[in-house]
Amino acid sequence: MDEDEQMPELVLPVEERDHCQGPHSAPYSLVEYGDYASVHCRDLLGAIHELTRELGDDLCFVFRNYPRPKLSPHSRAAAEAAEAAGLQGKFWLMHDRLFARQDELSATVIREIARTLPVEMGDFDRDLSSGAAARRVDDDLESAEAAGVGDIPTLFVNGVMHAGEYEFLPLLHALQRPRTAGSGENGE
Repeated sequence: MDEDEQMPELVLPVEERDHCQGPHSAPYSLVEYGDYASVHCRDLLGAIHELTRELGDDLCFVFRNYPRPKLSPHSRAAAEAAEAAGLQGKFWLMHDRLFARQDELSATVIREIARTLPVEMGDFDRDLSSGAAARRVDDDLESAEAAGVGDIPTLFVNGVMHAGEYEFLPLLHALQRPRTAGSGENGE
């Protein structure tokens, strides 16, 4: 029996609502539940960038918010800011800049980062105050809890929670491992 068959699966499969690097229809998917205040999530970025370079359009990498306010009082605000930027098509710019300035996250720094993006600040502020960005974060949190996410980062490789190493080669091998019928997104 394949060890992944016993691992939790994504409850909410990759869909158009997700922020995806690569095509949504790619044969491989990697979904990260992460927090902008987590050093472990920041450290994972190198392996993710290597995977996206190696696999190109064969990989859909999705980042879903799983802010842990106990880790940092600004993790929820950072997640909502990323979603507000995402509503203007600038999610990945905000994502990368939040991680780049992780050590200094504060309400002031999050706002400074937003001002450096090519976004309309009036719309950005409206999406934050209206709750539109917060609803996106809440949706991610609900899907994380339903899928059994408990720690950050948590990765789902082709729809199945990854229990292995979070390094480039182990992740590449996990992504490319053939799936058996009924196990994960690619085996359905």
